[in-house]
Amino acid sequence: MFALPLSAAGRSLTGINIVGPSNAEPTPRPPSPAMYQLDIVLKKGNNLAIRDRTGTSDPYVKFKIAGKEVFRSKTIHKNLNPVWDERVSLLVETLRDPLYVKVFDYDFGFQDDFMGSAYLHLESLEHQRTLDVTLDLKDPQYPENNLGSLDLAVTVSPKEGDVKDATMLLRRNWKRSSKYQSMRLSDVHRKAQLWRGIVSISLIEGRSLQPMDNNGLSDPYVKFRMGHQKYKSKTIPKTLNPQWREQFDFHLYDEQGGFVDITVWDKDAGKKDDFMGRCTIDLSLLSKEHTHKLDLPLEEGEGVLVLLVTLTASAAVSISDLSINMLDDPHERHQIMQRYSVWRSLHNLKDVGVVQVKVIRAEGLMAADVTGKSDPFCVVELSNDRLQTHTVYKNLNPEWNKVFTFNVKDIHSVLEVTVYDEDRDRSADFLGKVAIPLLNIQNGERKAYALKSKELTGPTKGVIFLEIDVIFNAVKAGLRTLIPIEQKYIEEEPRVSKQLLLRNFNRVRRCIMFLINTGCYINSCFEWDSPQRSICAFVLFVIVVWNFELYMIPLALLLPLAWNYILIASGKDTRQDVQAVEDLLEDEDEDYDKDDKDPKPGPWEDSRDKNHILEDMLASWHFEWIRAMVDSERKGFMNKLYAIQDVCISVQNALDEVASYGERIKNTFNWTVPFLSWLAIVALGLATTIIYFIPLRYIVLAWGVNKFTKKLRDPYTIDNNELLDFLSRVPSDVQVVQYRELKLDPNPSPNKRKKNNPG
Repeated sequence: MFALPLSAAGRSLTGINIVGPSNAEPTPRPPSPAMYQLDIVLKKGNNLAIRDRTGTSDPYVKFKIAGKEVFRSKTIHKNLNPVWDERVSLLVETLRDPLYVKVFDYDFGFQDDFMGSAYLHLESLEHQRTLDVTLDLKDPQYPENNLGSLDLAVTVSPKEGDVKDATMLLRRNWKRSSKYQSMRLSDVHRKAQLWRGIVSISLIEGRSLQPMDNNGLSDPYVKFRMGHQKYKSKTIPKTLNPQWREQFDFHLYDEQGGFVDITVWDKDAGKKDDFMGRCTIDLSLLSKEHTHKLDLPLEEGEGVLVLLVTLTASAAVSISDLSINMLDDPHERHQIMQRYSVWRSLHNLKDVGVVQVKVIRAEGLMAADVTGKSDPFCVVELSNDRLQTHTVYKNLNPEWNKVFTFNVKDIHSVLEVTVYDEDRDRSADFLGKVAIPLLNIQNGERKAYALKSKELTGPTKGVIFLEIDVIFNAVKAGLRTLIPIEQKYIEEEPRVSKQLLLRNFNRVRRCIMFLINTGCYINSCFEWDSPQRSICAFVLFVIVVWNFELYMIPLALLLPLAWNYILIASGKDTRQDVQAVEDLLEDEDEDYDKDDKDPKPGPWEDSRDKNHILEDMLASWHFEWIRAMVDSERKGFMNKLYAIQDVCISVQNALDEVASYGERIKNTFNWTVPFLSWLAIVALGLATTIIYFIPLRYIVLAWGVNKFTKKLRDPYTIDNNELLDFLSRVPSDVQVVQYRELKLDPNPSPNKRKKNNPG
């Protein structure tokens, strides 16, 4: 071990140790390159400071260079020796600015507590060599206090050649975040290439898992990770032999295969989830186009996971220039039309269609840089498929002229196009976004879309010009509607939001009020408030009851669908207005924008702003107060706080689910999505015909035989409810607002522009 020299007296607060041979000779410095690539692995923390009343902390780490935040780690709950093992790659123009590392304790609902900081002076690092670094954390106000240490691995590499090329290479790695919706220069191993295949994993069951709770049982769930791709299964409560029956799809970038890391966890409300074991799938050992049944024993735990794994070749996914695209070629277009014709409806049901997106240009974008310009690039997403354009530097009216081609697995998917401003040394800035359901697309129409805010609730500055073509097989699309919807990659954990809770409560209240009003209307017929209405209701009641047959139930459901269709066709649109939901969403979006504002650094600070200095002082005082006030009666305070957070999130999500189902039923009958309403008419028509011609006992017998023999015919089938799967494709009122196109406003007022473009 030898100490890394510090170049200034003020830097002696930070102890830095590098693991390496003591007789190593310094490498001569090459001529100063255009830029440097800084690769950092945040490994772990050692003996970090206690900041919670439970005697632990919830640490996370921030990296700053030249006063700008360039990285924030995930939070490790209730651990003084956390293991992050996170990687970040940065491009820096100079090594003179040190890397400023700060550690905080996450406190739900309160100011995060300062846990120490350190400087890593990049000029002292050897080039082209990975060095293991230990940073001793200190408090500038109390430098004698020992606040633990961080272990990192750091590599500095000069970058010769075109700076723009280097920047484009690194910015390919991006990570969605509910707060930033940005692109981060992390996980550099994700390659800027198209995927070569699909890995489909069916999580069937677990056997004889390890009991983690006091009742001798567990509440297990499973996490999957393959590179940057992550999934999380549902939690099965109180069992050691869970049945999940879920399917997840991963993109395979390496033709030689790869590894899927799998971990099993026990869900614990109010405290850290318990680790139950891990296993790994080596995809290079599995043959393609074949389903493999795997019984994987759990390492560092007990039990077995049962999986079905299938590797398939990649579908038609591509990026090309505007002059080269398949749908503009009449021969290619004819072949694709034949591929998705009605006569091939039963061939490869997973291949529903193809969508081609031409990203032409954008106009009037927001200026994100201090120069009054932006460096915009565009990300196109369809479900879990993500592709992006190149960056057009220093331009508010960029032209990309790129063509993206995706295979459609679900015609009810939503195409998301997001514009970002590239920043070399920190997270990319969000400039605008549009969400376009595939069923709303007019083929071959070049259209200008007004960009929206991050939450898709209000306008932001700029428009983007797109031309989209969708070709699909309607029969396949209808059949795929009745199977579970594809899950999105794991994103940030849900957070408690007062606005979101209020919005969901009001949505549920509207659904309940509709039922109450309907009940009052029916009751008014019995009360003879309107004699004419009561007489008509009485006659209808007698006729229906006297002639009632079972087939009349689906037939009765057809009547409101037909009635609303006639009204809409005649120009009398009876669809309810969702203005109340839209107003709530706009208010919530303003609050999100306020949260996204970053404090600006002051002119008198060395890589720190006034707020951070105040935070450090308050954190130091708070730490001393904690040491004096901790006693046995208050150790459970944070546990109770986390439990309240979990309950609030559960209530928030439950209200959203209840309201969404009510709104989706209403939107089915209101013809919000005509394809789904026609599908409902076909299903109800078939049900009416079957019940009319076939005795009920035969229908019930066939249903029962199918249910009893389903597991015998296919032991690893994934259970699903066709009705719920159908409703999951119908948009809720919130989604209707998010997918609604904004009218183009070439001259927005300054106040409105300021409102929707904070910061």
